[in-house]
Amino acid sequence: MKKRFAAMMLALSLMLGAAAGAQAEIIPAHGQGQIGLEAVVLCEKLTIRQEPRSNAAAVKTLKYGDWFIVLEQQDGWAKCILSDSIDEEPAGWVNAAYLAIDPAWFRTEALTPVYAWNSTAAPRVGLLDTNKTLPILKIEGAWLLVSLRGAVGWIRP
Repeated sequence: MKKRFAAMMLALSLMLGAAAGAQAEIIPAHGQGQIGLEAVVLCEKLTIRQEPRSNAAAVKTLKYGDWFIVLEQQDGWAKCILSDSIDEEPAGWVNAAYLAIDPAWFRTEALTPVYAWNSTAAPRVGLLDTNKTLPILKIEGAWLLVSLRGAVGWIRP
């Protein structure tokens, strides 16, 4: 299933690149690695806890864009390690609602406008610099919903 999704994302990347004059690159999701799935933090600060509950002792705080490996998921929590080393002990648990787990990625190759919704008639809410890489949260037709430091926006590569 993951391999089929990655193949579809690659095909979409090629189609979008051809349609947009190669102004962007879509990097497919990696899928299950040797020890888990890659994840990225979507909120400003995310606390790693010793146990999968909000009142458990804090271990460390992550920031927006930090990535790590998710070993397992349980009741809305993700058990994580902070590197891709099999030998590393798990760091703890994070609230999975604030993560993109195994996302595809969008990398700009030119200045890219960001819209409030998936229409060029929508208000423009930002402009992405060249070589900016962001996790893709949703694909809808030729539009991508991307994470923008705690907010979201629509782009059309």
